[in-house]
Amino acid sequence: MISIAETKKFITDARSELRKVVWPTKQQTMSSTWVVVVVTFVLAAFLGLVDLFLSKGIGFIIK
Repeated sequence: MISIAETKKFITDARSELRKVVWPTKQQTMSSTWVVVVVTFVLAAFLGLVDLFLSKGIGFIIK
């Protein structure tokens, strides 16, 4: 069982560590978000094309 003292120490330590975090700026966050969105769409298009070609190829082999 976890004691109240341990819980208080954990919360104190967690707050102390959060003060040390270097948070990204709004510009860094927006840039990273755009990179993720673009890479997601590129990979989706690539996988869609691979799926299309494979399904057409399998369809051609089966016929």
